Amino acid sequence: MTPIFQRQYIRARKWYEKYERRLSIASLMTGFVVDSLTLQRIDALRENLWIAANILIVGLCIIFLNRDVAAKKGFWLPNILQFSFGALLGSFFIFYFRSSTLTATWPFLLILLAAMLANELFQKRYEQLAFRLSFLYLSILSFSIFLMPLLLKSIRPEVFILSGIVSLVAIWIYILLLRKLASERFLENKTHIWTFITFIFVSVNVLYFMNLIPPIPLALKDSGIYHSISRNSEGNYVVTDEERGVEKYFQLSPKIHWQEGKSLYAYTAIFSPGSLNTGIVHNWQYQNDDGEWITVTRTPLYLSGGRSGGFRTFSEKSNFTPGRWRVSVETPREQIIGRINFEIVPILTVPNLVGDVKE
Repeated sequence: MTPIFQRQYIRARKWYEKYERRLSIASLMTGFVVDSLTLQRIDALRENLWIAANILIVGLCIIFLNRDVAAKKGFWLPNILQFSFGALLGSFFIFYFRSSTLTATWPFLLILLAAMLANELFQKRYEQLAFRLSFLYLSILSFSIFLMPLLLKSIRPEVFILSGIVSLVAIWIYILLLRKLASERFLENKTHIWTFITFIFVSVNVLYFMNLIPPIPLALKDSGIYHSISRNSEGNYVVTDEERGVEKYFQLSPKIHWQEGKSLYAYTAIFSPGSLNTGIVHNWQYQNDDGEWITVTRTPLYLSGGRSGGFRTFSEKSNFTPGRWRVSVETPREQIIGRINFEIVPILTVPNLVGDVKE
């Protein structure tokens, strides 16, 4: 290293150490914002290569940071590691958030959000090998959970179990490699490493079988309760809804004025990648006086994958009790894809209706 280059290197390192905290925050936010603006389809090759590349970068950074020579010279490695973890967890948070309603799967989304924030807030612990590897395993597991259904074209429980097995094999192979390259540090953290990995694996499986894992890669693209629905000559759905003003953009539970004997229709457009075909259910529920949601009708429907705007379908119901209702859009094993909330208000005359085309 020439004297000039050495001086520049020392100056750059001092500058980095001075602004390390700000650079770390900027790296995390940049990764999250980039993912928010660019990630579109969960089955797109580009998106999956981006996630795989960041997992690879994280793995390499951990190896280099646990080799003394590389760790001393590569002062910029923790910042690269920070950016890649932020990008990974941001990607998973976006995809999983799109795949379900927050009220149904908030525990798992909270884990991802907490991991993303911990990636920034707990930098002292983040320097520990066990803490880094726990983040890496969470990323591998989250990636495997939606990659295996894409490859096997199924969201059955067996596929989820296989996803967990694949993630454990992947982290085991990686740890064998890391042990050869950084044996002393690995032996110091061996117990903590497998304790954290086991905790993550068990926790995610418990959440899945409690139906608190979003049914990724399915995602609800559009939904609504309408007074009529039909298909036009172009194959698109024509729906009629009540005439509403700007308040329709702010109502979480719109009022549906219903005439006794008339039918209402629950319309959904659900994205499913490639040739992943599966069943779904429209679960019509009302809230009783005790605040409990009571299932009235479960309508099984079929979902065909591949359409970017989502596979369109609907269910019909004609008997209602005044009050709060919802249609819970579910998988056959009752994982929540999304919910349509509304309130039934009985009337004697037909409300003013306007048409819309669902392309």
